[in-house]
Amino acid sequence: QLISRLRTTFQVELPLRGLFTASTVARVTELVEEQLLVRSDGPRVPSLRRVSRDGALPLSFSQQRLWVLDQLQPGATPYVLLGAVRLEGTLDAEALRRALELLVERHEALRTTFALKGAEPVQLIQPTPAWTLPVTDLGALPPEDHEAAVHRLALEEAGRPFDLSTGPLLRSRLMRFADAAHVLLLSMHHIVSDGWSVGVMVREVAAAYAAFSTGKPHGLPSLPVQYADFASWQRGWLQGDVLAKQVAWWKDQLA
Repeated sequence: QLISRLRTTFQVELPLRGLFTASTVARVTELVEEQLLVRSDGPRVPSLRRVSRDGALPLSFSQQRLWVLDQLQPGATPYVLLGAVRLEGTLDAEALRRALELLVERHEALRTTFALKGAEPVQLIQPTPAWTLPVTDLGALPPEDHEAAVHRLALEEAGRPFDLSTGPLLRSRLMRFADAAHVLLLSMHHIVSDGWSVGVMVREVAAAYAAFSTGKPHGLPSLPVQYADFASWQRGWLQGDVLAKQVAWWKDQLA
């Protein structure tokens, strides 16, 4: 995240090893200044911009790795990410469903599927689906069994495979224990999300829910770029001499 912000703000590419070796903020500042001084002598880091959505889009390197692993073991579940959020108080289930639908509408990665085009995998951004929020009513369980029920259903959800070619690659389920006690379970494939993204998703859903449950517009700012834009940027930047230098450095470190 820090490297991404430095890239956006200063238009420099700070090597990952720089963060490993820099022990203070002052040292990071020095590294950025060094990059600014030599930038004119080397390849300039291109700006991250929105690309055309006409046709298929490339995968990022990390997405391609996960796609290859899925081809080797179709339906394997080690890359299913789970998030569980405890909801206390009166719940407007329809407002929550709308908030989740908005999340999928805002973030193209959550409605992306993957296919082969020729010999290369590509990502295809799908239209926003009408979102459904299945509810599992566990109101008959005694309170002492609630945690075990959440754990059991979470394990079941983690064991359900995703189909990268058809999607969706995000699922949601609401567990109801009482009128004022619920747990929202989110599961997604790692190819469209990561642990840090789960926190972003929860915050956006919470903000949209607060608005929808009171009859207000969500007010979330539009997103100037999406993950597909980053993937295209990465593929365009990390090639030729730039890629060769990165590969050479890592080979040296791992030798």
